[in-house]
Amino acid sequence: MLHLIKLSVGPRDVAELRALQAERRRADPPLRHRTRMFPRRAAEIVGGGSIYWVVAGFVRVRQRVIDIREDRMKDGSACAAIVLDPALVPVEARPVKAFQGWRYLAPEDAPPDVAARRAEAPPARGLERLPPRLRRELAELCLI
Repeated sequence: MLHLIKLSVGPRDVAELRALQAERRRADPPLRHRTRMFPRRAAEIVGGGSIYWVVAGFVRVRQRVIDIREDRMKDGSACAAIVLDPALVPVEARPVKAFQGWRYLAPEDAPPDVAARRAEAPPARGLERLPPRLRRELAELCLI
């Protein structure tokens, strides 16, 4: 298994990424991300891999890769279509320097899912008393 990591260009937060993808899925299913370079290791990615999205300088969410197939850009040029599961899974936020295109990401280097991390860790004292919206916003900012 292998993953991809990619900068989310445009959306300033996960909510914007979610809204953008929902519109793309509605207008032109299935949900996919088009990229000029076809991953040579596509079979390893499709076999259980995800694409990890860097949003505002941090890896924040991942999406399971369902398929990688040949496709065409709007201008007719050849590209790869990375077909994605619509679910955005929050991951432990990590800062990432800007880069172009996508990169392979080894499973051992991928940040863990937030849900898995919370299941392992004891509950933080006092955080459960915060209003849910504030907790969500603090988590979105990688402060908790």
